Parts: sequence; C-alpha cells; structure tokens
Amino acid sequence: MMTRNDGDMPASPHRIDQDTLTRVDALLHDVDARLAREFPGDRDAVQPVHTVYVSAADATPDTPTQWGAAALELLDRQAEVFAELGDAATLTLVRNQLTEAPIADLRLDFEDGYGRRPDDVEDADALRAGETLHALKLGSAGIRFKGLTVADRPRAVRTLELVLDGGMPDGFVFTIPKIRAAEQVTAAVWLCEALESAHGLPERSLRFELQIESPQAVLGSDGTATVASAIQRADGRCTALHYGTYDYSAACGIAPQHQSLDHPVADHAKAVMQVAAAQTGVWVCDGSTQVSPVGSDDQVAQAIQRHHRLVTRSLARGFYQGWDMHPGHLVTRWLATFTFFRAAMAAAAPRLQAYLDRRGGAIVDEPATAEALAAVVLRGLDCGAFTADDVTAVAPSATVEVLRNLKNRIA
Repeated sequence: MMTRNDGDMPASPHRIDQDTLTRVDALLHDVDARLAREFPGDRDAVQPVHTVYVSAADATPDTPTQWGAAALELLDRQAEVFAELGDAATLTLVRNQLTEAPIADLRLDFEDGYGRRPDDVEDADALRAGETLHALKLGSAGIRFKGLTVADRPRAVRTLELVLDGGMPDGFVFTIPKIRAAEQVTAAVWLCEALESAHGLPERSLRFELQIESPQAVLGSDGTATVASAIQRADGRCTALHYGTYDYSAACGIAPQHQSLDHPVADHAKAVMQVAAAQTGVWVCDGSTQVSPVGSDDQVAQAIQRHHRLVTRSLARGFYQGWDMHPGHLVTRWLATFTFFRAAMAAAAPRLQAYLDRRGGAIVDEPATAEALAAVVLRGLDCGAFTADDVTAVAPSATVEVLRNLKNRIA
C-alpha cells in the first residue's frame, strides 16, 4: 500500500513510521530548547579591542586624554620603529584614534593594581570611582574589585556598593577576579539581584566579567571545564571571560621569565575558554604583557615589537580583545588591530562578493564560511579600521545591512 504524500514530498513505500518520528521529536524537544537557551549565538554589541586597567587611586576623568597624549608622544618619538610595523595610512588612523578615543574600555582597579589599603581609604576611592565613571562617559567602563574569596568578600561587596551609590554608570560592568569554582558565579548572581533591589536599579541590569587566572577555573577536580559551568550559572549576566596571564602561569608553576601570553599553558587555557564561550554571547579577552615600552631606546623598541607581535598573534587566534596596562601599549594595540582587520577585509571582501553572486572561483565558500567572512569585516568596521565605502569599493553588494544579515545567516 502506498503511503500518504505530505506536501511535495514524493510517496515511498519505505517512509519511516510516524511512531518513530514522534519518539524522536519527544526526545529532542527539550534538547532543542536547552541548546537554544544555552547557546543563543553572538550578541549584537560591539566588542572593544582592549580593556585598560588603571589603579582606582590614580584614575580621573582625564585619564583617557592623558593616556592618549602619552601614546602620541611615543608614536612620534619612535616613528621609525612604528613605520616598520605599519604603513602610512594605518599609522594615520592610529594617530586619529589616539587623539579622539584612545581608550575603548576602562576598568578602575581595586585588586592587584590597587593593593590593600585601609578601609577608609578604599571607601573614599570607591565613591570617587563612581563619580569618575559617570564623568568619563565612555560607554564601556567599570571596576575590578577584590573578588569573592573568603578573605576578600566583605571588602569587595562594600566597594561595589559604594561605586553604585551614585547610580549605575552607562555601560557599567564589574570584573570578578580569582574565580576557582562555578558556585562563585551563582553567588555573584545573587549579589547582583540584591544590589539591584537595594540600589533601585532595573532588574538584570548588572553585568560582570569572569577573570580566569586559576587552573581550577579551567579544569575542575571532577575533570569538567569549570568555565563552561560558570557561564551557564551566570544567568545571562556574564559578558566576558578575561585571561589572567601571570596569576595563571604562576599557578601552573611556570618560571617568571617564561610567563607570557604565548606560553603553551596560556594557549591551553584560552582554547578551553574559547570553546566554552563559543555561541553563548560571552566574549573572550586575552591577557596582558608586563613588558612596557620604557627604558633605553633599544628596550623601548623591543617592547613595541613584542607587544605588536603578541596582539597580532592573539587576533589571528580569534581573541579580538586584550588587556593594556601602559599608555604605550595603546599605539601597538590600535596599530596591530587596524593592520589585521584591513588585511582581513582585503581578503574577505572579494570572497563575499563571489558568494553573494553565487559564482565559482578558486575558493568556493560554504554558508558558515561566508558568515565568518562577514563577521570579520563587521569587526573591522566596528573598530574603525576602514569604512563601509572601503568595503563596497571592493565588494559592491556587501553593504552593512547585507553583512549583518549574512552574519546571522539570514541572507
């Protein structure tokens, strides 16, 4: 007997029975819902290219301007070194960036960069930090407090409350250091809920970042990836994972002279973070280098070249954000970032045009690859490496709207 033809599907005597299809649907119904909930995809916000950490004792509303001026001074003083790292057009973009908006994302630090001070001193600095964050109007800024370890919890919570006493600044986020167990993230969610209630803040408005600087944050005693559980326990409040270069390396027993962003233990930790955060909407941020461009001319040149190499390496590995700890790092951060995305656009735009034209060529891209091509071009647009006109000059069909639709697999 012939089976019923559903729609345009051809009739066949070998159709799977409906009972099996029903069982499959029943089995996967909750799975589909869980996957959609836990892996919603990238969020629409623009990821900053870096996060600058400044001691809360030193930060003022003038900090971005002061850092920009110091970065420009280094750019001029070491012009020959930078000319070897970037072309004239890209260096002009860097100069404009350092003049107009040198810092994309800022944290006023109450942890390692601040140290331990008397409570009345930290209280005063916390209140002043709240005022500074309101005055900065960066759109992406916050604090790093001392964390949720047993010794630091009371001080950390008090500092956060004092910062929020004047209201929550736009784009506010706080960084939680020393994460070692997923339960600490549950505690952070409870604190956010209580703070929102106590300070009259909108529900679910407080967001935090998790600083991954302990081996236990990557691999738990049961062999599971702690960081993956931490993301799911955050109830949508976790915006990013930040790698802590030196605490993590030291905890793994790496000798100080070998602690770096490109050490194998760093690569392993960041690879786990990257996989855990993939398609969750949580960003991954690389760590910092402790080598600053100071000292003799040779030392400064070596530090510039080192930081440029490390930033470029991170970008190639899909880490589009990192820490900067010195004004001189701003020059190499923006130069490496602009250079990377300008080269990426030159390679991606023709392939995007070919994909949109559906014509063959030396490289035949699949939809997932086209999505990645659109994403990298959009990142370059968002950070200012080039303009939309630059893109359409190479790929006339690749407008911003088309790129955003393609990234979301709508096109």
